[in-house]
Amino acid sequence: MAIVDVRILVEGASDVEVVSKALQGLALGSEYNITISAIIPTTNVEIAKSAAAGADLLIIATDADRVGRELAERLFSELGEMVGHIERMKLPLGHDLEHVDVELVRKELKNTLVRAGLKSLQVLPEYMELRKQLLDMKGKYDQLANDYESLYNEHEELRKKYEELHAEYIRLRNENEGLKELLEKKSRPVKIEEAWTNLFPAEPVPEERIFAIAVEKLGLAGKVVVGQGYIFAEEKELVEELMKTVYLSLAIREGLEEKDGEKTGERNSENRAETGEKSGEGPEIIEAELRPEELL
Repeated sequence: MAIVDVRILVEGASDVEVVSKALQGLALGSEYNITISAIIPTTNVEIAKSAAAGADLLIIATDADRVGRELAERLFSELGEMVGHIERMKLPLGHDLEHVDVELVRKELKNTLVRAGLKSLQVLPEYMELRKQLLDMKGKYDQLANDYESLYNEHEELRKKYEELHAEYIRLRNENEGLKELLEKKSRPVKIEEAWTNLFPAEPVPEERIFAIAVEKLGLAGKVVVGQGYIFAEEKELVEELMKTVYLSLAIREGLEEKDGEKTGERNSENRAETGEKSGEGPEIIEAELRPEELL
C-alpha cells in the first residue's frame, strides 16, 4: 500500500518546533501509513503553493485566533486545486515551546488525521463509482485501441493496394491515350474525291489506282492506305502531299503527251507532203484515205 504524503503549513519557525515535538510521540507510519514529508513555515501564498504542490494531504496548522483563521482560509482557497486533500488544524495560542502543551498539539494532530480519513471515507462511494467508470472507460479504450490498430493495419494494406492499382491505372490510361491517338490517326479516312476537289477544284478526279501506285512508288506503304474511294493516313499532311504529287505527275505526263502529239502531227504532215509530191496528187486526197487508228 502506498505511503500517504502529508505536509504541514505553519506560520513561523516556532510553530515548526512545536509540531516537530508533537510528532515525536506518534507512530504515523505504522498507525496511519503516512509520512510527514515537510513542515513549511510561511504565510506567503506563492511559497506555500510551491512547497505544497502534489501533496496527498496538506494540514494548515495556524493559531486559533482571528489572524490564524483568516490565514488558514486564504491558504485553503488558494491551494485547494494543488493537493489531494486539505485539512485545518488549530494550534494553541503562544509560540514558546516551554509553555505549549505538546500533548494537546499531538492530540489535535491525531484528530486532524482522523478527520481527513473520515472525510475520505465519505467520498469513498463516489470514488468507487468513479473508479468503476474509469475501469469501464479503460476497457472501452483498450477495445477501441485494438480496433484502431486493426483498422489502421487494414487501412495500410488498402492504401498500398490503392497505390499499386493507381499506378497501374496511370500506366493503362497513358497507354490507352497513346493507342487512342494512334487509332484516331490510323482510322481518320479522307474521301479521295473531296480531298482532290478541295485542292484542285477545276481538275477531274484521277482513278483510285493512280493514288495506290503513287503510295507504292513513294514508299508510303503502312503510313498511307488507299481503297474503297478513301485514303487512310497517319497525318493529314500526307494526304495533301500525295494529292499534290499525283497532280504534278499527271500534269507532267499530260504535258509530255501534248508535245509528243505535236511532234507526231508534224511528222504526218511532212509525210503527206512528200507523198503528194511523188504521186502528183493533192494532200487532201491522201488525208481522206488515212484511217484514225493509223495515227496511233
